Amino acid sequence: MRRIHKRPRASVVAVSVVTAALALAVSACGGGGGGGTSTTTSTTIGKGEGSLNVIEWPYYTDKSFAQPFEQKTGCTIHRKDAGTSNQMFALMHGNGGGGGGQYDLVSASGDASLRLIDAGDVQPINVDQIPSWKDFLPAFKSPPHNTVDGKHYGVSVQWGPNTLIYNTQKANPAPTGWGAIYSSKYKGKLTVPNNPIQIADAALYLMQTKPSLGIKDPYELTKAQLTAAGQLLISQKPLLKRYWNYATDEITSFKNGDVWMGAGWPFQTLQLQGDKQPIKEIVPLPTTGWADTWMLAAKAPHPNCAYKWMQYVTTPKVEAQQAIVFGETPVNPLACPYMDKIQKGSCAAYHLNEPTSYYNKIKFWKTPVAACGWKQSDSCMDYNAWVQAWTQITG
Repeated sequence: MRRIHKRPRASVVAVSVVTAALALAVSACGGGGGGGTSTTTSTTIGKGEGSLNVIEWPYYTDKSFAQPFEQKTGCTIHRKDAGTSNQMFALMHGNGGGGGGQYDLVSASGDASLRLIDAGDVQPINVDQIPSWKDFLPAFKSPPHNTVDGKHYGVSVQWGPNTLIYNTQKANPAPTGWGAIYSSKYKGKLTVPNNPIQIADAALYLMQTKPSLGIKDPYELTKAQLTAAGQLLISQKPLLKRYWNYATDEITSFKNGDVWMGAGWPFQTLQLQGDKQPIKEIVPLPTTGWADTWMLAAKAPHPNCAYKWMQYVTTPKVEAQQAIVFGETPVNPLACPYMDKIQKGSCAAYHLNEPTSYYNKIKFWKTPVAACGWKQSDSCMDYNAWVQAWTQITG
């Protein structure tokens, strides 16, 4: 549930939306998979409708790479920046659901995508209409966070790890693993994200340090395992300066010296280093991480422009441009030479030259559900239980 503060420029998509489904100019119709409504994916893409309304992580349609798309297609992008996965879900699910007849696309992370599918807010897409899909890394062609029963509810775009960020002048010696954020050494100078999916970080740490708990998957926790992760986070709370709500909050905390170490993403590190701050990051493996998907709203009013964007943003050059802007890894490995052309060594820095070995060490966000894959039972705690546990931890 990544949290990034809104960009300075105004978002021009209104929150109020039309609830009636509009006629589609392509042969797509109906709702999403969760509601049981039959859905036919697009087989042709017509002329762009002139607009594209997106709910996005800020900078996911950055003008540096979006303007050529707008000029070429005539599809003007209207952005609604979201700070959290919960906010994305609320916007897509509100006003009758399915994007409310207002929004076309959402750049959902794995902790929101299955919720959107189950709620019927997104519709399957035809990957045959996405030429670059055939070049994707195998893990991102049909990942479980956006593909259900063989249906593709969106197209993968970028991915990355959660990182341990630290001030090189204050954290001495440099941290070597996630244990640093559970240690009293830097009491009062630590920060972590304020969201329920953070429980998975604690669970992953316990997988390594307390194997007797029997945790097999940090997102599939029994009641006892969820309690153990919660207890670790409760013990961590007095060590924290604060929980951060948005990426810019964490950036500010590092800048003003309030915190010396914290959990974050490459985005914060890039911003801080660009501002000449003494900041580095490590990626203690294994780690949690995120994989994002452009998902088509069930009631998208501009499906042609939406498909054109999914085609465009997954091309190698554009994938490379977005990767450098945000600090993440493309799903299209053909982006590698373009990355190095923009920023020398960036392909290796973001591990696109060794994607499989790196990917396998990242436990990507997914929506906690009752079904325990590793136990073949329904004895795991679902997302609602995680939300309740997080409220008790932070309250």
